[in-house]
Order: sequence, then C-alpha cells, then structure tokens
Amino acid sequence: MARSGLEVQKAAIKALFLREIKTRFGKYRLGYLWAALEPSAHVLVMLAIFGYVMHRTMPDISFPVFLINGIIPYFIFTNISNRSIGAIEANQGLFNYRPVKPIDTIISRTLLESMIYLFVYILLMSIVRVLGENYEVVKIITLIISWTLLIILSFGLGLIFMVIGNLYPELAKFLPILLKPLYFISCIMYPLHNIPKEYWSYILWNPIVHSIELSRESVFPGYISDGVSISYLSFCSLSLLFIGLTLYIVNEKRMLTSK
Repeated sequence: MARSGLEVQKAAIKALFLREIKTRFGKYRLGYLWAALEPSAHVLVMLAIFGYVMHRTMPDISFPVFLINGIIPYFIFTNISNRSIGAIEANQGLFNYRPVKPIDTIISRTLLESMIYLFVYILLMSIVRVLGENYEVVKIITLIISWTLLIILSFGLGLIFMVIGNLYPELAKFLPILLKPLYFISCIMYPLHNIPKEYWSYILWNPIVHSIELSRESVFPGYISDGVSISYLSFCSLSLLFIGLTLYIVNEKRMLTSK
C-alpha cells in the first residue's frame, strides 16, 4: 500500500533522529551522559561564583533549583536555534532522496535537543533533591506549557536561521552571535524582581524571560513574577513559527538547488 505524505515524513524524521543520536553520541564511551556534562558544569561554576551572594539575596529560595530553571531553558533555546543553521549542510547528501526535506532535519534536531535537556533537567533536579535542596512542583501544567512554547519558539527561530544561513552563507557565522547577549538579559542568574521596575518594559520584550520565570513559578510555591505572561510567550512562539514556516515554504526549492 502507498503511504501517505505524513507517514513518509514521519519515517524520514525517525531515520534522521536516529542518525543524529549516532552522530552526537555514538563515538563516546559514556554515551548520553555526556549530554549532561555542559549544563552540569555550567551550574557548578555559577554556584561556585554566585552561590553565597545569591543565598544572601534570596534566602527563602534554593539557588541551585533557581539556576537550573534558568540555564536549562536557555540551553534549549540556543541549542535548537544554533544547530538549525548547519542542518542542511550536515545532511546535504540525504536530499537526493525525495522523501527527505530540509524541514525534517530541523524537526529531528529539535526533538533530540528537547529530549536531551528534558533528561538533563530531571537528572539535575533529582540530584539537588537528594542533596537536600527543597522545592515543590506546584504548577506542572504551567511548566509543561511554558517549555512547549519555548521549544516552538526555538524551532521557529531555527527555521529562520536555517533559511537565512543557507541562502546567505556569509551570515551563518554571525547568527549565533546575535543570541549571545540574551544570556545576560534573560534573568538566568537573577530574578526579574531584582531589576528596577522602570526597565521591565524593555526586559519583558524578551520571551525567554517569560519562559524562565514561569518555569520558576512552577517549582517554587509563592514565587510570583509580575509582568510575565504565558499569552505573550504564546504570541511570540506562534509568530516566529509562522514567519519561519513562511520563509521555508517560499525558499525550499531554492535551498535544495543552491548547492
């Protein structure tokens, strides 16, 4: 029986997903545990540098849990977006097979990064629980929705980066640099309420702030960030997804024939 287009795409994404896993982890003896190395090392360094100060600043909140709920969402965003830039070049030979499309490479990479950092998040949160840090997941639905919207946001931006990076290779090196300042203005190492209110109107344009602060609200009873909105995060995520899909549809044939 002839398969539907959706079934063909599902098979292509699955094959690309398995290929990504083998490429990323197949050559390492410890395999998937290497995925936890970068965020874990980052958390440890930040704890060593800022742990004492932040404990004095936020005595009622576990700083390790606070930091994990800032760093992991940020890594999800940057890894999905940045790895999308080279997706076409890394899989160029596969596009000779008609069922494989450039968007399938982005979907497979997005799925892999999401699963990796979900695993890392659960692992790190479990470790800090064993070490005696107190937290309680009080808004599981909000946590799931905010992470899902962040993944959609990252996927949409990844599509935009993929199209621009493929059509204008000279810009591909500069696109990741554009994301670097977001590390310092996304409330990763500090809460939103530590910023003077007169600057909130600027900071809250950044949808990552909304995702991170909503994630923290979900694991800290009584933690409230005035100004964050799941509606705004939804708007930004769906808008970037629409722009990304539009750019991709318009330029798909051009991308496949540009090499």
